[in-house]
Amino acid sequence: MAADGAQLRSTLLTAALSACAMCLASWSIDTDRSTEHTHGLFEIREEARRFISHENAKGQQQWDVQEPNLKILVPRCAVPLETQWTPKSYGRSKLSVMVICTAAVPNAVMRRWDVHVPVERKPN
Repeated sequence: MAADGAQLRSTLLTAALSACAMCLASWSIDTDRSTEHTHGLFEIREEARRFISHENAKGQQQWDVQEPNLKILVPRCAVPLETQWTPKSYGRSKLSVMVICTAAVPNAVMRRWDVHVPVERKPN
């Protein structure tokens, strides 16, 4: 009987992990859109892309926007997002664009936030 219980738990665990893997496989930044309560990584990445597009138009160095950290979860921003190069004083190892929310919708977690979106120099 104990062996049957262990086998059932193992089967259930395997099924649960498979379901989680399928959910994660269908999730991407392109589907992570803003909701009433959270700001989507899609919109954050798009804001970084707009910033880099303006920087690339200056004609000096050319950059590609990478993906923001997929673990990031921030409250929805109540004001338009701002962007700038992440200051070197932040100690980040790679160059990134800082997407800034100066006023999040009222919540119990944070009033403002910033997300660092990495960039890479385009190959010549």
